[in-house]
Amino acid sequence: MHDAIVVGGGIVGASVAYHLAREDVDTLLVDRHDTGRATDAGAGIISPATSSRTASDRWFEFALEAAAYYPELVEHLENEQGGKTGYSDCPLLSVAVDEDEVPEYDAASERIRERQEKYDQPAPGTTEEISSSVAQSRYPALAETRRCRAYDGAARVDARTFTGALLRAGESHGLTVLDGDVTRIDHEDGAVTGVETADGGRYEANAVAVAGGAWSPRFAESLGVSIPVEPQRGQIIHLDLGETDTSSWPILSPFHGHYMVPWPDNRVAVGATREVGSGFEPHATAAGVHEVLGEALRVAPGLADAEIDEVRVGLRPRSADQLPVLGAVPTVEGVHLATGHGATGLQLGPYSGKLVADEMRGESVDIETFSVTRFE
Repeated sequence: MHDAIVVGGGIVGASVAYHLAREDVDTLLVDRHDTGRATDAGAGIISPATSSRTASDRWFEFALEAAAYYPELVEHLENEQGGKTGYSDCPLLSVAVDEDEVPEYDAASERIRERQEKYDQPAPGTTEEISSSVAQSRYPALAETRRCRAYDGAARVDARTFTGALLRAGESHGLTVLDGDVTRIDHEDGAVTGVETADGGRYEANAVAVAGGAWSPRFAESLGVSIPVEPQRGQIIHLDLGETDTSSWPILSPFHGHYMVPWPDNRVAVGATREVGSGFEPHATAAGVHEVLGEALRVAPGLADAEIDEVRVGLRPRSADQLPVLGAVPTVEGVHLATGHGATGLQLGPYSGKLVADEMRGESVDIETFSVTRFE
């Protein structure tokens, strides 16, 4: 028997499991490696201070907390496992390349000013207006800009690498990782007793975390609770720039919901589509590739000769109100949810995992806003 079981091995589930194991909780993580897992196809931009999201102050406050937690977590991981974490600081350019984007750019600048007054974020001195020529010197593939703001407080994370680091560090603390498909969460007299897997296995525990991404709602009926999370397909394209050194390039954030993230191996990730109602269809589409490349070349025509290295497709777990779904299930004692992050799973996931793990250990955590009970 284990103390706790985590269902799902993406960045959120790996974080839950790692934080449990680090506190000497005997933990089993079961993962079936779903094709289309959102973790494998995320951009990895960590920059809530420049986010365009305005619908929820609590989301913004939570995102600031999550971003602030990353460096502390990275330090732990670097000391507890032998590989890279995939996390690094990276400057960001917010750009308007067409005249019709200037009003939205100005609105974003005002939003940044308001956030600085209310939250002191972005931190004073980390953001400034720069000229088109300066912007192009920092991002040589960039078109001439109408307006551009530089931000020095952003970061990027390679989700596959970071998730691997979480699992390796967890294993150094005794975490057990099992390849398997959890088909049922067992409970008796209102309390969880364990899980069953497709191969007939049964694993007992008195605490279970459901971190199955877009697939998490498959347990809703047996738990007697509604989990309004659906898959939102995102297509992201990795471009190989050959001999062009992209190690010092900034993240590029234009104003049509797309982005470009440079990586030190002469690669740039461009994306992404946000396809609500896509269902569980983790394949690239002609329309999606056209959208992503069209927007990328509009903003950065210097990428036209880049080689398409890979198209990644992820099914993001999008909740009904676009906020995470975290914490205890009211219907079955010992079951906790960690899902619903949508397109912000890489930004919020490691911190969400920590808080859910803390709650599972009986600690007091401030995640009531994200409880599944809000949908009742």
